[in-house]
Amino acid sequence: MVNRSREEGKAYVLKMAKEHDVKFIRLWFTDILGMLKSFAITVEELEGALEEGMGFDGSSIQGFARIDESDMVAMPDMDTFKLLPWRPREHRAVARMFCDVLRPGGEPFEGDPRFVLKRNLKRAADLGYTYYVGPELEYFYFAQNEADPTSPTTKVLDKGGYFDMTPRDAAVDMRKDTVLMLEEMGIGVEYSHHEVAPSQHEIDMRYTDALTMADNVMTYRLIVKEVALKHGVYATFMPKPVFGINGSGMHVHQSLFKGERNAFFDKDDEYHLSKVARSYIAGLLKHAPEITAVCNQWVNSYKRLVPGYEAPVYLSWARRNRSDLVRVPEYRPGREKATRIEFRSPDPACNPYLTFSVMLAAGLEGIEKGYQAPEPVEENVYEMSEQERKERNIETLPGNLEDAIYLAENSEVVRKALGEHVFAAFIENKKIEWNEYRTQVTEYELKKYLPIL
Repeated sequence: MVNRSREEGKAYVLKMAKEHDVKFIRLWFTDILGMLKSFAITVEELEGALEEGMGFDGSSIQGFARIDESDMVAMPDMDTFKLLPWRPREHRAVARMFCDVLRPGGEPFEGDPRFVLKRNLKRAADLGYTYYVGPELEYFYFAQNEADPTSPTTKVLDKGGYFDMTPRDAAVDMRKDTVLMLEEMGIGVEYSHHEVAPSQHEIDMRYTDALTMADNVMTYRLIVKEVALKHGVYATFMPKPVFGINGSGMHVHQSLFKGERNAFFDKDDEYHLSKVARSYIAGLLKHAPEITAVCNQWVNSYKRLVPGYEAPVYLSWARRNRSDLVRVPEYRPGREKATRIEFRSPDPACNPYLTFSVMLAAGLEGIEKGYQAPEPVEENVYEMSEQERKERNIETLPGNLEDAIYLAENSEVVRKALGEHVFAAFIENKKIEWNEYRTQVTEYELKKYLPIL
């Protein structure tokens, strides 16, 4: 992140707005469910907004569980000022800034997901750590419904597979355009490729600190969708949009640094993992069931978390095995700073501020309490019998949102990570969603039962 004083930041933003003939500035923040919220101000209001923030209705942050209107202030983070590359610039440019949500008195609003992450990052900083993450967000491109563009289809654009170089088609150009837009927004990209399922793709952003990355995830999801629409197709981060093929995950590579030193690296360990790294892994494994409701927050998330589709459901870790929940990418000599662990259960439809918060909280719990990591499991856990898994104490993630809510609601780790306000509102939101879902009569039920009952 760029570190400027408020006065330097203000001068930089006003200068950039003038140089690029910016007329509108969109102020961005997220609600508890990770939905991007926005309102626009004109450049004439910018200086005042940078000094005092802009008032808005804070009940928009509550997700499904809306409460009475409450006054809040959106305070722009001046380090996040960027021009929007998909907006035309010939008739005045449009920029965006992420905002911290404050109460009218100026203190942080505890219901702001960005504040939740900042609070967890301070906990890490107080222990001497900086938290770095590198999420891999998968998504699908689907054909637009020509009869009704507001109702997307699940018609795939190709039959490609993992890393396939399909014939030149719209998806190749869309990935290229997306990468170029991300880079215009200052977001570094490492890889882009076709994923395992037909019409499934992935663009990997370059590892950075967790707050910057959470902002980047929100920007990434919007850019992917904007580019798709420009090409006449639809992009979705829904975890499991099509039955019978792989869903979309968000594997999160992560590490802790102390200054310039990677706290996860130990040259003398068999896996080159420090005691800190092993305790962090142990914390993730122990508390993974409790944090699943945050990392996999939708009813549909649990259609992906089933054995047989590369989604991890068993609480185990290993180096080579991609069926494990936690994977340790193999160490390459001279790459000490790249030593990291990969947590594989989250999906790309999560709220990244809250997901990074609970992962970090679980890992720090392991470090602070000296958890011991179990032995790694290099065999394919999916192919083990239930008895074998039981003998090796390999447990599973919750199988549906209801079970996940129960585990989260009774978790001190989740409660402490989210804070009382977000914790209560998040649980209420998820209970509303589960009750709406469980009372639905689905197409499956009608096809299976209506003719015979």
